[in-house]
Amino acid sequence: MEIVNPNAAGIDIGSRFHMVAVNQNVDDVKEFGVYTEDHEAMIIWLKENSITTIAMESTGSYWQTLFSALQRAGFEVILVNGQHTKNLKGRKTDVQDCMWIQKLHCLGLLNGSFLPGKYVEQLRTYYNHRQHLIEHCSKYINKMQKSLRLMNIRLDVVINDITGKSGRAILNAILSGEREPTVLASFANVWVKKSKEEIAKSLHGNWREDLLFELQECLSLYDIYCGKLAFCDEEFDKVLQFAKSIDMRLPIAIPSGRVVRDRSKHAPVFNVRKLAYMHLGVDLFDIKGVSHNTVLCIMSNMSREEMKKFPTVKNFTSWLRLAPNNKKTGGKIISSRTPKGKNQIALALRQASNSIGNQKDHPLTHFFKRVAYKKGRVAAITATARKLAVIIYHMITKQQAYEPINSEQVIARIKKHQISNIKQRLNRLNLTPNEFNDIVKSVSLSAN
Repeated sequence: MEIVNPNAAGIDIGSRFHMVAVNQNVDDVKEFGVYTEDHEAMIIWLKENSITTIAMESTGSYWQTLFSALQRAGFEVILVNGQHTKNLKGRKTDVQDCMWIQKLHCLGLLNGSFLPGKYVEQLRTYYNHRQHLIEHCSKYINKMQKSLRLMNIRLDVVINDITGKSGRAILNAILSGEREPTVLASFANVWVKKSKEEIAKSLHGNWREDLLFELQECLSLYDIYCGKLAFCDEEFDKVLQFAKSIDMRLPIAIPSGRVVRDRSKHAPVFNVRKLAYMHLGVDLFDIKGVSHNTVLCIMSNMSREEMKKFPTVKNFTSWLRLAPNNKKTGGKIISSRTPKGKNQIALALRQASNSIGNQKDHPLTHFFKRVAYKKGRVAAITATARKLAVIIYHMITKQQAYEPINSEQVIARIKKHQISNIKQRLNRLNLTPNEFNDIVKSVSLSAN
């Protein structure tokens, strides 16, 4: 095969050391450490061997510091998917791995993975840390509910959120020493649907000291994580506002669209809609069912220009791993399973699709239910998430506003297909005139 990249190197990234190959000679393979001085020594050695382009394969986050150092040194660096380099013959070793990567890169058989820019990478760090804090808040809410349940204090039955206004007032009173159920029930807000008597019934318990201690500690840690979440939002907002000083040709005012209210407890304190419109150029909140977290995830993982790196929407949905991975042999499809992945955007779109499946008047509800009837709810969530990804891709790349699907037209089209199917089935039955008239009469009687 023709050598495409003659001055290529292959690096197998490890947690303790990196193996580097500059040719197919085993004696030229060299091992480097993971410290900064080791990176500098590797750069000098690569320049001495006239290397211009480098391919590296890694798992985890061990590659990031070396990748940045090599880019700053002037090398062309690509990060390779491990699935593309695993067909190595013979016994697997680190030396053979880096030599195999170098050989594939010389022949031009490797493609680099998509990597966001430095600014989007900062946003991703804040977003991931924000999600980490929300997860810990949820864990401590569950632990508080467990402590109350073991004391037979069923506050979670009468109040939806024990950390809301009413639940928090009752918890504070319990930890202050109040044990009378009627007094505790009086702290509940008037907007609570359950009556004061039922709330008082749920507050009869055994009041174990060890569980009260656990409840107090969990509530204290919950407050700490909520405070850290608010501080994270402040820093997140600063980074987003920094884009105003960059020449990104951002629009100034947001268009008037549907009113969006986020009822979630841990919704961002800053204006996600305005900042997302500044960064993406379109108002994604026009898509019904898309929440603040969905838009924040998209904005934190990909910019407007980076989305245009995907030439078609099929490439974009395939990168999200929301499209079927069709495997053919002998002209037949032997597998079409959607590949697994941990893409943050895909996860956010799946959550939005799950909420769409619970709605009645959403334009995509009919599509969701049709797929769920045939293949189940999990497949319907994936298919609807792909629909949302297609809509968002076209909105951002073409800078077009969202045009919702007409539900009446969808219902009329489905009805037309169903009538056509009924006609085809009747033709295949070869019914006599009397049998056909009997069917028409029974249908008209059932309709009346």
